[in-house]
Amino acid sequence: MKITRRGLAYGVGAIALIGAGYWGWKKATTVPPSFGNIAYGTDARNMLDIYLPAGAGPFPFVLEIHGGAFKLGDKTANPLQTEVLAAGIAIVRINYRFSSTAIWPAQGQDCLAAVEFLRANAGAYSLDPARMAIWGQSAGGFLAASTVISLAEAGKPAQALVDFYGPMEFSSMDADMAALGLTAAMGQTSVPDSPESQLLGYDVASDPAGARAMGPVGRLDGKKLALPSLFARHGEADNFVAHTQTQRLVDAWRASDPTAPIDFALVAGAGHGTSEFTAAGVVGPLTEFLTNVLKP
Repeated sequence: MKITRRGLAYGVGAIALIGAGYWGWKKATTVPPSFGNIAYGTDARNMLDIYLPAGAGPFPFVLEIHGGAFKLGDKTANPLQTEVLAAGIAIVRINYRFSSTAIWPAQGQDCLAAVEFLRANAGAYSLDPARMAIWGQSAGGFLAASTVISLAEAGKPAQALVDFYGPMEFSSMDADMAALGLTAAMGQTSVPDSPESQLLGYDVASDPAGARAMGPVGRLDGKKLALPSLFARHGEADNFVAHTQTQRLVDAWRASDPTAPIDFALVAGAGHGTSEFTAAGVVGPLTEFLTNVLKP
């Protein structure tokens, strides 16, 4: 079997993230869902779990989208944010099709299908369809932002976007990493076997304009939209996705809708999906943000 330099870098990166408990080959969520493995579409990966707070609904909810380079991971990959549940906000976690079986826009279509399913069936699961935030980590951050933009364009807005260290403009990822003086843990984005190229079905380097146009930053370029509140966090020491990717999203969000509230901060010393993102310094402000937006 031929092992490319990119493949070697990817393997080292995956091992690093396994150590951080991120990829989801080992189940991290130990709290049982109120409703588990509900089909929201026709593919085997179109499943979701619903975690309800104590008390009587209907509850506002956050739709959480896992990461994993668009081709790994699971809805149970990360520890459940029980602080969010304790605030009276339900959490819905979804799986989506991997890039190894379906290229873009399949993943975006899955996320939108999950939103439509939840809104149509909210009453059966004690959810309030009018109070929904969408949250993603890493690749899930890209999918969350893409979904929120699509909903805004369709006039069916979410109430908030939460992005944790997501790639937001594939065409600039290599330059952003180089500008920070970092060596990309997973190698170059522009090569054929990068997660981003595999998602697109073509090399990012072969069509950087197209790769930019399909992502959140490119989609917002020159467009005025009524956008919801944005909460974004990125590790200052992240060498998987440069933190300037989130800054690009924040800038594009502000340019598209100057009235949209934005809460963005770098997490000192944090890497990609490291323990700081489940600590009080991030979870506390996240819970406060979601409470203010979904339970005014």
